[in-house]
Amino acid sequence: MKKIDIILASASPRRKVILSQIGIQFTIIESNTVEDFSLKLPPEAFCEHWAREKAKDVARCHPNSLIIGADTIVVLDKKILGKPQNREQSISMLKSLSGRTHEVLTGVSFIHINSKFDITFNESTYVSFDTLSDNDISNYINVYKPYDKAGSYGIQDRFSIHINKITGCYYNVMGFPISKFHKKFKSAIKEKIIIDCDQ
Repeated sequence: MKKIDIILASASPRRKVILSQIGIQFTIIESNTVEDFSLKLPPEAFCEHWAREKAKDVARCHPNSLIIGADTIVVLDKKILGKPQNREQSISMLKSLSGRTHEVLTGVSFIHINSKFDITFNESTYVSFDTLSDNDISNYINVYKPYDKAGSYGIQDRFSIHINKITGCYYNVMGFPISKFHKKFKSAIKEKIIIDCDQ
């Protein structure tokens, strides 16, 4: 079968780097989907819903490409934390996470319209923070401006010094659960025969 194009429906530089690590050839087309955090869904369903919506948005114009959508959220006390809109929200998020363990969930969706192929899954990781001082929070925000990150922190940058435990996939916290993704990707090749690929 002819090899088809793969499109990552995300402009996240972290997802681009992670997906590139396993040798998959892909292009990037950012979805125009805007998440509505007032949507009343459980966290697992929430991240899966928006991952699929992002994939669907790009798939409409690329029906013969395999589209990959992803959405990452932070969950604390059953409350979903997305990306902070400003400094005040960033401070509030980091203060709420200080000294506690929270869950990071990433939903991932595959859509290939012409093959009627459509699967979505999620991955969960638990992250424990040290207690953060006001200076810790302020200095981090000043330097890294983490407004594009769920929960207002990046596990791959200097904030790593404040993380004392991770249970689950590290890459999931970065925004893309690469191990689970690869298993699903190989399953899609084998079961649906939609890609001629050596992965």
